[in-house]
Amino acid sequence: MASAVRIPDPRLAQLPLQFATGGPQIFIHEGARQALERRIELAHGGVVQLAVTDNRRRMVTRTKDRGRLRVRLHMMFLDAPERVIDALVRFVGREDADASGTLGEYIDQNRHRIRGDRPVKTVRPRGAVHDLAAILGHVNERYFGGSVSDVLVTWGRKTEPRDGRSRHTIKLGSYSTAERLIRIHPCLDRDWVPRYFVEYIVYHELLHHLIPAVRVGGRALLHSSEFLRREQEFRHYERALAWERKHVHRLLRTRGA
Repeated sequence: MASAVRIPDPRLAQLPLQFATGGPQIFIHEGARQALERRIELAHGGVVQLAVTDNRRRMVTRTKDRGRLRVRLHMMFLDAPERVIDALVRFVGREDADASGTLGEYIDQNRHRIRGDRPVKTVRPRGAVHDLAAILGHVNERYFGGSVSDVLVTWGRKTEPRDGRSRHTIKLGSYSTAERLIRIHPCLDRDWVPRYFVEYIVYHELLHHLIPAVRVGGRALLHSSEFLRREQEFRHYERALAWERKHVHRLLRTRGA
């Protein structure tokens, strides 16, 4: 079970919850926070005040105030593996410069857990047939252990082909890094489109959130070897590809989508 979780902005997630402020709230396992605070105190040899944050940019900070060490850590560190916790304790407790490399690597691997700068907008996850919020929740829990807490999903806008012409290509899903938002093409909100296929599209776009593009010859490669390997871990991977090949022409002909 996670030691720290974020409840997304209720204006975006459309949750029936009321908070003191309009922004996301984090809930911390106090026992985990206190245990880490005690470990840092032992390494530091003095009083430590540890605060767990949901900062966007500064993941680890340490300041001294009247003999007290004040430490602020991003919530991702409460669930960090032992080798990272050990490096963290050495870094903030004894200013061990060698530990900073381990922390930097861990932060890079967990950038998907950092809250993004997202403009407030309305999302429409519930369709006539498929509920994207339920699908995202299922995919997140099954394949990622519920670790993704700051991604939203919505149906895209309905459009008609220009000049009444038929489409030759169609983009079934997209992911916006700035908004932390997955958009799914509304042509998939049909009773003849199986849920497992919509799950596959959501899973694919969620991988774009988790696995950043890599630079190859000066170009950004969105589908790296790691991405392709992880994509095949989807339970119905081959089945979904076969369904798409069989029905792509029907999707292209879907009107009002």
